[in-house]
Amino acid sequence: MNKTSTAFFGVSLLYCAASAAQAPVVDVNSTDIEARLATIERILASRTESQHRLQEQLDNMQSEVDELRGAVEVHTNQLEKILQRQRELYLEIDKRVEALKGSVVASVQTPPSGAVQRSGQAPSISSSVPSVTLPNESEAYEAAVNLILEDRDYDKAIPAFQTFIQQFPDSQYAANAYYWLGQLLFNQQNWEVAKQQFSVVEQRFTDSTKRADSLLKLGIIAERQGNSALAREYFNQVISEYPDSSARKLADNRLTQTGG
Repeated sequence: MNKTSTAFFGVSLLYCAASAAQAPVVDVNSTDIEARLATIERILASRTESQHRLQEQLDNMQSEVDELRGAVEVHTNQLEKILQRQRELYLEIDKRVEALKGSVVASVQTPPSGAVQRSGQAPSISSSVPSVTLPNESEAYEAAVNLILEDRDYDKAIPAFQTFIQQFPDSQYAANAYYWLGQLLFNQQNWEVAKQQFSVVEQRFTDSTKRADSLLKLGIIAERQGNSALAREYFNQVISEYPDSSARKLADNRLTQTGG
């Protein structure tokens, strides 16, 4: 190798070294991963917020459904009382008419006599028909429900239902009273006491229309208390025992959210 070639080779090496020193080193993969992670975090945060909003809407809808059911119960109860009152009035009128006919016939057939009846004295008509009164348990239950549906005085409704349950433990409205009391306590986030009321409906009133909703509420309470396994058991029970109920749809949604 001559001197010219040696010099050219040396210049080439210096140029390559300078180029290598000037080229910046960029970690493309690290930057890309961080950007993707940030995007994923934003998406997850948005989905979580949407799920929370959806859950609040479902809870509000459930409360509205409960209130509508209560209104239907009150109106049905009032209609039944009106019909019963009409039947009792018809019977009372029939009895009085029959009694009046009998007294008129007796006065015609009985000869006028001072020993029997003085002239000008109207025959007396006696009636043994008892006075009709509304059942106290119906009035007490209706008053307690109206505190929710009409007055929206939830603080007074709680002791009203507690008093009703104490006075009429075997009432036909007992299951509904326990459920309403549980719902009021549930709205106050008094989980333990609310759970006791819903459990009574679940265990004692197996034929009640409120049992499916009580099981659903027991599952939600378990979920709120951090017991996801127990919550899924309640939700699955609703689905298996009440497949055609509105509570079943809510139980499905809950299971989907909890990964059940």
